[in-house]
Amino acid sequence: METKVVVDFADAISHADVDRMCSLMTDDHLFIDSQDNKMEGKETMRIAWIAYFGLFPDYKIEIEELFENGSSICILGHASGTYKSLTYKSNNNHWRIPAAWKAVIKDNLVKHWQVYADNLIVVEIINRNK
Repeated sequence: METKVVVDFADAISHADVDRMCSLMTDDHLFIDSQDNKMEGKETMRIAWIAYFGLFPDYKIEIEELFENGSSICILGHASGTYKSLTYKSNNNHWRIPAAWKAVIKDNLVKHWQVYADNLIVVEIINRNK
């Protein structure tokens, strides 16, 4: 059951469906990014995800493997996106990186979502386009 919630949450993220994402979060949802920055609360995350999709409207999570240990789920795969949908022949604003996510499920909702990825290329793309 926990894995279905995580797969549904990742699918909502991949479709930039913020309302669906929020419907799958606990009110005290905790998000931790790959730089160990933390944000807490469903409504805080609604605002943050809307801003993130403004930067990467086509952000996708590709799930390749999924492991479950009680209420903790580990996802292995790739994350990808295109900065502000700016595409050129060189496609140098698109990125795709290996990534992992940790989810903790409580009462069939995502209480904790943590990203593990080397985002250096993403930061370089943002800085290049300033």
